[in-house]
Amino acid sequence: MDVNISIRRTQHSRLSEIDFSSLQFGKHFSDHMFLADYKDGKWGDFRIVPFDYIPMHPSIMALHYGQSIFEGMKATKSQDGSPLFFRPEMHALRLNRSAERMCMPTFPEDVFLEAIHALVGLDGGWIPPQEGSALYIRPLMYASDEFLGVKPSENYSFLIFTCPVGPYYTKRINLWAEPHYIRAAPGGVGAAKTAGNYAAAMLPSKLAQEKGYDQVLWLDAIHHNYVQEVGTMNIFFVIENKVITPPISEDTILHGITRDSVLTILREETDYQVEERPLRMDEVVEAYRKGELKECFGSGTAAVIADVVRITFGEVDMNLPDRAEDSLGRFVKNYLNQLRAGLRPDKFGWIVPVRMPQLDPSIS
Repeated sequence: MDVNISIRRTQHSRLSEIDFSSLQFGKHFSDHMFLADYKDGKWGDFRIVPFDYIPMHPSIMALHYGQSIFEGMKATKSQDGSPLFFRPEMHALRLNRSAERMCMPTFPEDVFLEAIHALVGLDGGWIPPQEGSALYIRPLMYASDEFLGVKPSENYSFLIFTCPVGPYYTKRINLWAEPHYIRAAPGGVGAAKTAGNYAAAMLPSKLAQEKGYDQVLWLDAIHHNYVQEVGTMNIFFVIENKVITPPISEDTILHGITRDSVLTILREETDYQVEERPLRMDEVVEAYRKGELKECFGSGTAAVIADVVRITFGEVDMNLPDRAEDSLGRFVKNYLNQLRAGLRPDKFGWIVPVRMPQLDPSIS
């Protein structure tokens, strides 16, 4: 596809208003956004415009019937200040996997990549320089038919906007293994990044937080015993010399791009035995009681790597020691952060330099 993206630049940048040393995740938004429309069976009108509100008709189908998907990715800066992406093509693939499951049109991957290069190239000054910080990138697709009726929409809107963020977690986290509520079930949409998945998780997450926990550790819908994932992350358990994580499911577990990266790093850079297999909480508890559960950590685009300090499953409260600098989770986190900062050779080909857009200085 011949990708032609029109660019209308803001006349009033808000960059000077941002304190990069004190960023609340998801609160501040950069100057521009990318937009596209799906009409008459094809995507078109690719454009970058100043960040602003989006007008919506009250009957817009996404609000009523939930055809809404999104992605989450990041841009960072190397030591010399060059903006970088981390595995951007994987996010384009995952967006379209979600679209297919939610009966929505896939978005051209070449346009997706051109759009993020143009958008982040334009707003590269919004990338925070601090270690662990990044420019968070949020692609979003939603049904835009103005119609009340349960059917797939015929029209869709797609946009990408960005926001500078600091670390998602600044401390080790507590997990509540949820015994009743479920996140996903076989045949469902748990593997899609669709808005309804997150809405359904809010009540049990709120109840867990009221008990003093940071996140829910989701279990399977049938036995309430098999580990699935955490609300914001995929999950890894280090038991003796093994690292175990649940296998990817087309129905219940998100295809984590950071998860895939972690597995590659573990297999290439450590002596640990890595297993992707079903894991019961009974097995985790047994390992904990034997002193074999060494650590637990989560992985995700927003969180990167989050170390777990406590897991509660029924009447069992598992408190994990802080292994400080020798933890496997800390090693993987440092590895990923060093890649994103250009401080480690990119042997896997994951880092993609941002291409700066060619702007006509005479056109606003």
